[in-house]
Amino acid sequence: MKKIEAIIKPFKLDEVKEALQEAGLQGITVTEAKGFGRQKGHTELYRGAEYVVDFLPKVKIEVVMSDELLERAVEAIRKAAQTGRIGDGKIFVSNIEGAIRIRTGETGTDAL
Repeated sequence: MKKIEAIIKPFKLDEVKEALQEAGLQGITVTEAKGFGRQKGHTELYRGAEYVVDFLPKVKIEVVMSDELLERAVEAIRKAAQTGRIGDGKIFVSNIEGAIRIRTGETGTDAL
């Protein structure tokens, strides 16, 4: 099993969710996040004073899937989240040792 953690722009969430559903994934966890990468934030003018916005709003998506769905899921996220501008985000892939469905006790990919 694999886990994808994707950090994307908030306005792209619906497109990514739909793309993952079309790719055959069922469960998704979404968390609001703040952060920055190469873009290092930006400056804004508020009531005549300039200030730096270091942490930009982002959305973190977590999805666990069988190994067979990995490439399809990564490509779905990449295409749906891409704007072509700096700050589009990152996709991280990691191995999952196990999964257990609390309600039924199912394990492995059956728990997904």
